[in-house]
Amino acid sequence: MTMPLTEEQLMIRSMVREFARKVVAAGAAERDRTKVFPADILNQMGELGLMGMMVPPEYGGSGSDAVSYVSALSEIAYACASTAVVMSVQNSIVCESLLHFGTEEQKKRFLTPLAEGEMIGAFAMTEPEAGSDPVSQQTTAVREGDAYIIDGTKRFITSGNHAGVVLVTAKTEPAARHKGISTFVVPKDTPGFKVGHQEDKMGLRASDTTDLIFEQCRVPADHLLGAEGQGFEIAMRGLDSGRIGIAAQSVGVAQAALDAAVHYIKNRSQFGQSVSKFQGVRWMVADMAVDIEAARQLTLAAATLKDRGETYTLQAATAKLFASEMVNRITGKAIQLHGGYGFTKDYPVERFYRDARVFTIYEGTSEIQRVVISNHILKDKRKG
Repeated sequence: MTMPLTEEQLMIRSMVREFARKVVAAGAAERDRTKVFPADILNQMGELGLMGMMVPPEYGGSGSDAVSYVSALSEIAYACASTAVVMSVQNSIVCESLLHFGTEEQKKRFLTPLAEGEMIGAFAMTEPEAGSDPVSQQTTAVREGDAYIIDGTKRFITSGNHAGVVLVTAKTEPAARHKGISTFVVPKDTPGFKVGHQEDKMGLRASDTTDLIFEQCRVPADHLLGAEGQGFEIAMRGLDSGRIGIAAQSVGVAQAALDAAVHYIKNRSQFGQSVSKFQGVRWMVADMAVDIEAARQLTLAAATLKDRGETYTLQAATAKLFASEMVNRITGKAIQLHGGYGFTKDYPVERFYRDARVFTIYEGTSEIQRVVISNHILKDKRKG
């Protein structure tokens, strides 16, 4: 059974599709080559209400549902995966965390400009020695009077160089393991906070990924997000939403790769006929289309549960695992269908292939998704 979209959801998807294919896609290849952050496009997306889609209007957002959000995100990813990942982190993790756990003052000061697209946000949990295991992070936050002093280094932070505010996890009670992790709202101009090394990446090259360094970074106590010790819960809730976002990105890139491949094989002749006439090629196209549709429905199903206010951790992990693995298969096949030309930068499938590779890694590797899924099936409770 497919997940039908409402008239409003279809209208949002249509609007974003037109914008993405006319505006976002136009400079995607050049941004990939030059590693230029899509600031102007993100500003336009803010004006369209795409940077805080699930945030209520009273805080500057569009008040859209999760199904509309993943549909819109897929369309942006179809045009430019680098732009889509910025949109995804902004909506799924940063805005959502502030909406659900922020004080009224935090929402007015930080959530509203984020949702309106006036400011970019980042989420900083990963560290040099703590990726899949967040409990091993070494960043600390020590209370001193009316402030916390944060020390540590975060790694692989999306939008780290352009973010005006960062949600930072740190240990406030190291002996308490995951229950001793807290989250802080840290503006970029906070003394002791600086941007470190920027990665030269394989894909998503127009989206900056950096180290963030905190050295005696003094953050006011009222910048604590939620309660002390609630940081792990905040992160896991944000990652559930983020994983739906990655699934949506995967669907968008995969659809772009399939469409590019279909266009190529229809216009390429070998052995006196169109390449699209060969049975082996047609079967490959059919398998690609089935894979994409399965990923799309898993993504919509997870988003629907989110809209209903139901627990969707399992469905988010399932969608993320299948869709991220799927897009790597699809982009690889798209290159194969292009033959030698697919291995060159003259055709977009080469970029799609590079962009897709990280989807099985960030916001929880495929292996971590399998742990989440199997724990739900086997009813194992996390220890610690």
